[in-house]
Amino acid sequence: MMKIKNWSRGFTLVELLVVVGVLGILAAAIFVTMDPLSQMQKGRDAQRKSDLAQIQKALEAYYQDFNNYPSHSVSYKIVDSAEIDWGGDFSPYMRKLSKDPSSNRNYIYNTDNSTRQAFYLYASLERGGKDPQACNTSGTACPSVPVNVYCGGTGTFVCNYGVTSTNVLP
Repeated sequence: MMKIKNWSRGFTLVELLVVVGVLGILAAAIFVTMDPLSQMQKGRDAQRKSDLAQIQKALEAYYQDFNNYPSHSVSYKIVDSAEIDWGGDFSPYMRKLSKDPSSNRNYIYNTDNSTRQAFYLYASLERGGKDPQACNTSGTACPSVPVNVYCGGTGTFVCNYGVTSTNVLP
């Protein structure tokens, strides 16, 4: 007489659901741990810091040529003989004057137009006081930001990160 083997090959539906559930929980835990929104904010903040450092170098080169910094206009854009918009040409110092990676935020340039011996450049970091290089831990505006000047909107984004000429503090 022939013996019939009675075992099946493969997984049961319950076993598959358990494995899929465990993988889903692991994926969710990894996603929460990595915090992609915070990583994107860090990336944009790093871009802002890099942009301001490049503008700072261009302004120092300008100073070497003219023994003063360019004046600023009412709209706080860098000007020379004509106003230069952020993203515009600032030759020969910068091919393109950097602008904030977010469309609703701005970089702010300010100088004392009478002597033009110091400048201030400001940005609004998305992480605010969480960034160790922000002006202060509360994420509020840097101390030297002109009154009623914001790095975007009307009072929406405070200028909480700054770089300056070497003779002043942000």
